[in-house]
Amino acid sequence: MAANPAFVIVGAGLAGAKAAQTLREEAFDGPIVLLGAEQERPYERPPLSKGYLLGRDERDSVYVHPPEWYAEHDVDLRLGVTATAVDPAGHEVTLVDGSRIGYTKLLLTTGSAPRRLTVPGGDLVGVHYLRRLADSDRIKEAFGSASRVVVIGAGWIGLETAAAARAAGVEVTLLEVAELPLLRVLGREVARTFADLHADHGVDLRFGVQVAEITGTGGRVNGVLTTDGSRIDADAVIVGVGITPDTRLAEAAGLEVDNGIRVDAHLCTSHPDVHAAGDVANAFHPLLGKHIRVEHWANAVNQPQVAAKAMLGRDVTYDRVPYFFTDQYDLGMEYTGHVEPGGYDRVVFRGRRDTREFIAFWLAEGRVLAGMNVNVWDVTDPIRALVTSGRAVDAGELADVDVPLADLSGRSDATG
Repeated sequence: MAANPAFVIVGAGLAGAKAAQTLREEAFDGPIVLLGAEQERPYERPPLSKGYLLGRDERDSVYVHPPEWYAEHDVDLRLGVTATAVDPAGHEVTLVDGSRIGYTKLLLTTGSAPRRLTVPGGDLVGVHYLRRLADSDRIKEAFGSASRVVVIGAGWIGLETAAAARAAGVEVTLLEVAELPLLRVLGREVARTFADLHADHGVDLRFGVQVAEITGTGGRVNGVLTTDGSRIDADAVIVGVGITPDTRLAEAAGLEVDNGIRVDAHLCTSHPDVHAAGDVANAFHPLLGKHIRVEHWANAVNQPQVAAKAMLGRDVTYDRVPYFFTDQYDLGMEYTGHVEPGGYDRVVFRGRRDTREFIAFWLAEGRVLAGMNVNVWDVTDPIRALVTSGRAVDAGELADVDVPLADLSGRSDATG
């Protein structure tokens, strides 16, 4: 065990790197140990299915910090190192080689892992999941040699990789068990936008479809069989059927786990010296009044800053409104807010849906729960203000492009 117990961060992704950076910015001068199971230094994940996969961004652009940053800031970055156990009572982390590191405060940023498709042929060469930088490299390479790709799952990863494949000139068949892409996230009213977008770009969309088997020859994938008996030829298969928070360390340590590591508004776990942030954290949100787990870039950037300050004893809470974005073909989108499936009673559109230049608002009893701007820019702040205001708004004015959004969020006499 280390003679001088450190602040230890398990998980050297974007969240872990941002936590280490914040600790130094907040004048913490004690030891910081950042443990990463990968050999790559911390990097951001959105480019893996966007700019980097499309070949627009250079490899170096995905990293959080330059390689020399960690030594310059006295951060002990240990790559290719897996933590196997946490002892909250003894304040120790055990590593795969049996060695132990003592800590005064521990931050778990263990992230998540792709859900695996459990069908025959799921382990064939040419079946890809996208989570790590090496995964993006392999998929990019596949796009260079494949003529036909099957994408399983029409969530964000599935749609973004389908768009990247089409940009590379590859034929794409997209299989989704639901009736529309992103149905649980966006609801029927808005999900149609993404179905039409991909159809317009030549993607063969098949909804209400389940995969029975991935077929192959010589150990390499050559197609997909669906439960209705259809067969789709494929040179590569990309699976994007969701992710699962990596709570293994937390569970074994006896921390409270419920759809992720359960933390309070200060991002503290059920043990006062252990915090969690990023994909793995199911955090209490003061504005929403409930726990939510958000699997997006903005959380990985912003949550660890609060967690780091809380570890230093500051009275801080994480109350940022959830935010995420996507880029597909000529469509750029930002989403601000949080809506549970079926948790709204109305969707109001502002702008032109036919040209995909609009804002969609999800409302409940006249209050704006979330807003999504599609090819409309510089409106995130007023959308956030509408969400956080808690006031009811007039739906007609919300839809009227001549009524400034900033005016609606500031009215105290607005009615639904």
